[in-house]
Amino acid sequence: MDILTLGAAFLAGVLTVLNPCVLPILPIVFGSAANEHRLGPLALAAGLAISFTVVGLFVATVGFSIGLDANVFRTVSGAMLVAFGAVMTVPIAQRAFQSALQPVGDWAAQRTADLPSRGWLGQFGLGTLLGAVWSPA
Repeated sequence: MDILTLGAAFLAGVLTVLNPCVLPILPIVFGSAANEHRLGPLALAAGLAISFTVVGLFVATVGFSIGLDANVFRTVSGAMLVAFGAVMTVPIAQRAFQSALQPVGDWAAQRTADLPSRGWLGQFGLGTLLGAVWSPA
């Protein structure tokens, strides 16, 4: 990879912050992080960056190794977004989806109960989680 490619990737990441989905919540997220610890915003940003990088490399590597076509991935992702949107608009489907995923939520809550939730380490963990959740977007 040459320096021009790295620079373009960095610039694309910086411009992503200006996305209308992200920009309005930045003051809230970073204000909350700063309230937790003076290094909270830096820890949150580091967690986001590391998580985006790891998830992106994982998806790219696995996708390449199994021969996943980018158009198929895009189509499946779009269909999943439409399906989740449909579930969220129908109350009975929403309750059924919630009931089906309740064991997953309980399992995750048990595994993360001992992780720090306050201070700069908690902000790093929050950034890591947010990066993993927002990566598909």
